[in-house]
Amino acid sequence: MNETLLIVEDEETLRESLGRLFEKAGYVVETAGSAEEGFEKSAKSTFDVVVSDILLPGIDGIELMDRLKEAEPGQIFIVMTAYASLDTAVRALRAGAYDYIMKPVMHEEIKQVVQNSLRERRLQRENVLLRREIDTDYDFSSIVGDSPRLRSVINEVKMVSDSRSNMLILGETGTGKELMARVIHANSSRKEMPFVPINCSAIPEALIESELFGHVKGAFTGAVDSKTGLFEEASGGTVFLDEIGDMPKSFQVKLLRVIEDLEIRLVGSTKCRTIDIRFITATNRDLKQAVAEGVFREDLFYRINVIAVEMPSLKERREDIPALSRHFVEKCAVEARKPGLDISGNAIDVLSGYAWPGNIRELQNVIERAVLVCNKTLIGPEHLSISVQGSDSFMEDAVRKGLSIDEYTRAFVAGYQDGMGEQLLSDRLGITRKTLWEKRKKWGLKRPS
Repeated sequence: MNETLLIVEDEETLRESLGRLFEKAGYVVETAGSAEEGFEKSAKSTFDVVVSDILLPGIDGIELMDRLKEAEPGQIFIVMTAYASLDTAVRALRAGAYDYIMKPVMHEEIKQVVQNSLRERRLQRENVLLRREIDTDYDFSSIVGDSPRLRSVINEVKMVSDSRSNMLILGETGTGKELMARVIHANSSRKEMPFVPINCSAIPEALIESELFGHVKGAFTGAVDSKTGLFEEASGGTVFLDEIGDMPKSFQVKLLRVIEDLEIRLVGSTKCRTIDIRFITATNRDLKQAVAEGVFREDLFYRINVIAVEMPSLKERREDIPALSRHFVEKCAVEARKPGLDISGNAIDVLSGYAWPGNIRELQNVIERAVLVCNKTLIGPEHLSISVQGSDSFMEDAVRKGLSIDEYTRAFVAGYQDGMGEQLLSDRLGITRKTLWEKRKKWGLKRPS
């Protein structure tokens, strides 16, 4: 969901200009010409950030901030002022403003201040979630299943959970690598400190060093403030580097130095900072093959591969499917407010006979859909998605009808998209998520909500 922004400014030209600026940046923007109008809009909607002029007709911006913070103490409030006076700025900050902007407003500056405020809010929320996770006291029973293959992995991991050594978790997509990493962290002496998951494939190459190491003010265009990196935020705890095989090779040598020296240097700084991190990494790729192909550094591979465990695929632990299915039914039924919902033995038999290329993640998606569409007290085979009910029938029907590749793909997306997540659907078709989006647009198909 896009983040929401309320701009309160009585000068129409500036108000509209800032509205367009943030809409282009991807925010959902509301504007108001007075504090009273801003307060009315805040009573109807929740905003992630409020940006307001101090001098407004009627009540001023600081009084508006007082009212909004009384209703929502955590409200992020940024003030704008045309008066280059330290007293005005201090008054706003003491009253609870996150920051202030001097007029005339510079677009890049105000964008950066808003982004920084939102990042700080996200970190606060993540810390709350981390604390809740710590309070739930993960143990190995969080990993559902009792198959010999899974028990063997768990017994192996129990012996090394409290080690300082780096770990590499291998396994296909959807096998529960992140859950295992969280359980390892929660059963180590670092459990009171942060667990920070980072998806290496989700951070643009140009930003990865700044995101992980942080940067100092003025390090590059747009760096109007210093920023603490994720590694420093995690110091004392555990960093989980997911999809480590997708990390750009240009950054791999820098990561190697951090792992070896436990020091980071912020972008634009000449000084190093010491950190205390245990690294847990994960990948679904064959890193030995990646090393042989020259796309992954051999020295980095050996540094992260001190202790390696491999999560079994669901087809290697089919005896766990009934327990997993009931676990997900119970969890999803609570979220869907359908107490007492259960799953039939016939439905379990169908699930047990499916290939599960998307592993546990695909099973969870199928169960979630079944819970939502079931209007009875027992989930039956008829509530399962078509792809699970008969994985070969679709292909046979497509061949019988003589569908072209494009027609086959369209029919597959239309028929199966409700039962699969975006990534799994893309993987099953052998295309990227961007290509999937383009094809939906071409065919006029709506993405499932």
